[in-house]
Amino acid sequence: MLDRVPLHEIQREAFRADVRDGLAAPAKRLPSRWLYDDRGSELFEEITRLPEYYPTRTETRILEARAEEIAAFCGPRATVVEYGAGAGVKTALVLAALDNPAVYVPIDIAGDFLELAAARLSERFPWLEIRPVTADFTAELDLPDDLPRLNARIGFFPGSTIGNLSEGEARTFLRRMRGHLGSQGKAIIGVDLRKDLGRLLPAYDDAAGVTAAFNLNLLTRINRELEGGFDLARFAHEARWNDVEGAVEMHAVSLADQTVAIGGDLVAFARGETIHTESSRKYSPEAFDALAAAEGWAVTRLWTDEDRLFAVMGLEQTA
Repeated sequence: MLDRVPLHEIQREAFRADVRDGLAAPAKRLPSRWLYDDRGSELFEEITRLPEYYPTRTETRILEARAEEIAAFCGPRATVVEYGAGAGVKTALVLAALDNPAVYVPIDIAGDFLELAAARLSERFPWLEIRPVTADFTAELDLPDDLPRLNARIGFFPGSTIGNLSEGEARTFLRRMRGHLGSQGKAIIGVDLRKDLGRLLPAYDDAAGVTAAFNLNLLTRINRELEGGFDLARFAHEARWNDVEGAVEMHAVSLADQTVAIGGDLVAFARGETIHTESSRKYSPEAFDALAAAEGWAVTRLWTDEDRLFAVMGLEQTA
């Protein structure tokens, strides 16, 4: 019998391949999923509490105000599958509102952080079966094969994380989610709406520098896991608006001409050259509805705040 390769080794090799390929590209970039090691996940949770970062508190208020409607949309005894589960704060609001949910399946790439979050939710909901899955939700993955099939499966994807995906990636995710949830499955997705840049950009470049630490932690991760030689004092965080993509972009900017060793490779940076680490796309309700429709979903519920900063959308399958 062949030995199974440990999951953390598989993830490390995937990380190594993405770093090698991304930093060899003419426009250097790294997938945003690698921002979320355990330290990155902790920093992101700190970001969600910053005064500049409106999405989390706005979405939380929507979930609180519309809890009964969301529960009615989901139905009783639902199996809730959460993609990119994080700390599970908003999840607790939804689970508390639902009518006797059967199983909760949190999926996250940061395994230790996921286990802690699952343990906290288990303490609050001791009667609920919780089945954590350590995996990258942007890649192919399997759910536990013994999940209930009699009642609806609900895909929960809060936090506007879908905005971190390109259009092609978002369509692939929506298609994959249909496969996970089955023909009667539904989804609840958080979507950050288009708005004035004066409100938008500070959310990704806060005065306390937490977002900068979150972004540059990716370089620390490369140093730790891939024998990298990044000097963080020679890089800076930058948030910028890409009007063509309709997205806020995060970049790590080289402050000097320099060469960085990563394992056995050398990567040259010119002064001002950047590593594009994340895009956060902003949608109009109409644009997101069209995106979902292309993969067999219809937005049948739209819950938003009075300022229309953020939307929580309920999706049902059309075919």
